[in-house]
Amino acid sequence: MHLSGMNFHVNLGDIMTQVDSASLTITDNSGVAQTGGVPDGRVDGDVSASGELSVNAANFKLILAAAKAKGSWRAMDPFDIMFYAKVAGEEMKVEAFGCHLKLSDLLDIDKKGGSSTLFKISFDVTSPDFVKINGMSYLRPEEIENIVQ
Repeated sequence: MHLSGMNFHVNLGDIMTQVDSASLTITDNSGVAQTGGVPDGRVDGDVSASGELSVNAANFKLILAAAKAKGSWRAMDPFDIMFYAKVAGEEMKVEAFGCHLKLSDLLDIDKKGGSSTLFKISFDVTSPDFVKINGMSYLRPEEIENIVQ
């Protein structure tokens, strides 16, 4: 059996939620070093990560309750998001640290019906812990060792 989107569970901090879809994209601006216009190794570049969650009304209410406890969406503290799936013989755990939520597509109403209303929530990864894939950090330890939060 292979992993599919149906196997993933998503935790937003301590809120276990069901998502209709989720994405996490890493942008790594490392590049090719050049000497006289000729490739000569590589250079590190800046990194960023962001994603989007699409949730139904019941799961949106769970996240809304967390925002309400802080007084507003923008007042919410960043939290970690964990995507986890396991089936016989395969397991995947992706962690994004210090995620700051932003509402993106609050409403997308189709009067014809036929499908549940979904809410899209964007997030940016804001922690130097950045992203881990199956426990392995994307960044090297020396890249974050002197960053004070």
